[in-house]
Amino acid sequence: MEFYITAIMLGLCLSSMSTGIFISMKIFNIPDITTDGSYTLGAAVTAVLLTNHWPIALVVPIIILSGAAAGAITGLIHTRLNVEPLLAGILTMTGLYSINLIILGRSNVPLINVATLFSGIHFFSNHIYNEFIIVLLCIIFLVAIIGYILRTDFGIAMRATGNSPTMARALGINNNAMKILGLAIANALTALSGFLVAQYQNFTDINMGIGIVITGLGSVLIGDALIKWGNIRSVYGQIGMVLAASIIFQLVLAFTLTIGIDPNLLKLVTSVFVLLVVSIPRLKIISRKAS
Repeated sequence: MEFYITAIMLGLCLSSMSTGIFISMKIFNIPDITTDGSYTLGAAVTAVLLTNHWPIALVVPIIILSGAAAGAITGLIHTRLNVEPLLAGILTMTGLYSINLIILGRSNVPLINVATLFSGIHFFSNHIYNEFIIVLLCIIFLVAIIGYILRTDFGIAMRATGNSPTMARALGINNNAMKILGLAIANALTALSGFLVAQYQNFTDINMGIGIVITGLGSVLIGDALIKWGNIRSVYGQIGMVLAASIIFQLVLAFTLTIGIDPNLLKLVTSVFVLLVVSIPRLKIISRKAS
C-alpha cells in the first residue's frame, strides 16, 4: 500500500510540471521542450541552496525566478528571432544542461541530513503520510493560484492569444509578450516540480530531467481526455483533471513495477503508454470515418 502512496506522492510532485505543460501546450499550442532543462534547473538550484543552509522561504522564489527565466529565454528566441518554438525549446534545454552542471558542480548532489521542506513540518509521525500531506497542501495552494491567474483579465488574454492570435491582436493584446510570459509561468511551475522531487527523493542528478517532458505530456493527454469525457469547462476543473492525470500516470508505472517489469524498461513503458494515450482516440476517429 505504501508503494502506491509513494507513487501518488510522486504524481503530486510532478503535477506542477504537468500544469506547466498544460499551459504551454493547451493554451498557447506550443510544444515546449524546455521542460527537460527547467525541471533539472529547479532541482539543481534547490540542492545547492539547501546544502548551503538557505531557508525554504528564500529558496522557493529563487526557484520560481530561475524557471521563469528559462521559459522567458525560450519565448524570446521564438518571438524575437522567429525560431520555431520546438527548436527554441531544444536550444534552451541544451544550454541548460551545461548551466545545471555548473550550478551543481558535479553530476549528483545528495540531500541526506539536509533540512528540507519535509523535515521542517510535521503533521504525522509516519514520514510517508507526513510527506504526502505536505505535498498535497502545496499542490492545492498552487492550483488555487494558477486557477485564479487564468480567470483574471491577464489569464483571459493569455487564453485568447492561444485560441485566436488574430483576434487577440485586434483587441490590443501583445501576442509575443503573452507567449513569453506564458512560457515563463509554465517553466516556473516545472522548476517547482524539480524543487519538490529533489527533496522527496533526497538527491539531485544532472540527468533526472531527461525524458521528463514525456511524463508531463502523457499526464496532459490523459487530463485532456478526462476533460473531454466530463465536458469540463471551468479552469479549476481542467487543472484538477491534469493533476489527477499526473497521479494516474504514476500509478500505471507503479503497477508495471509490481507485476515484475524490469525497472530498466520503465522509460520504454512510459513511451508506449503515452503512444497508446495519443493513438487510441485517433484510431476511433479513423474507424468512424471508415464505417
